Amino acid sequence: MTGVEPRRERRRLRPDDGRLVRGRRSRARIREAAAELFRERGFDGTTLRAIGARAGMGASSIYRHVRSKEELLIRELAERQEEAWQRFRREEIRGLATRERVRKFLDAQHALLAEDPDLTTIALRATTHPGARVARQALTLQDRTIGLLVEILQQGRMTGDLDRQVDVLAAARAVCHVTQSARIPWANGLVDAAGCRAAIESALDVLFRGLEARSH
Repeated sequence: MTGVEPRRERRRLRPDDGRLVRGRRSRARIREAAAELFRERGFDGTTLRAIGARAGMGASSIYRHVRSKEELLIRELAERQEEAWQRFRREEIRGLATRERVRKFLDAQHALLAEDPDLTTIALRATTHPGARVARQALTLQDRTIGLLVEILQQGRMTGDLDRQVDVLAAARAVCHVTQSARIPWANGLVDAAGCRAAIESALDVLFRGLEARSH
């Protein structure tokens, strides 16, 4: 023996056996099937078993990818929320007042939700859903919105557009909460999408009277 340990062969990583690709395709089929059935039967009239059948899967197979139809809607909401933020980024005009930047962001979000009002209903319902997993996902989306609003408001405070003493996190939460409150009558069919948007805009005007720098 030389006292030198033999060099160990580095463990080879197995090449992808196709499961990741198949998993992505399965999830895409589930999402497409769910969208079709939600349009045809409505959310409450659609079962996860029916979604699986439309996607060409058995009940046990679909449960490997999703646990409830609420989860499917939350995932859809997450993608639309990100799309709203990206749309805001593309269309944003630098130099706008903070109030207008917030309004543009909420308008982009509202436009996407208005394409399918059921999404708003389920998002509101999911925050109190007995399934902790779904409620947690819905609240995570809400926190994401608050975080994006904080970014906008922080920039406004730095440029002097907002009062220097403004607590941007508290302000972002307030904007988010009044927006959610305005959507409750819409989700219950008491106002249309335009009425919901008008209520959000009125609430923003009230809030920004206390947020903007006194010189504005």
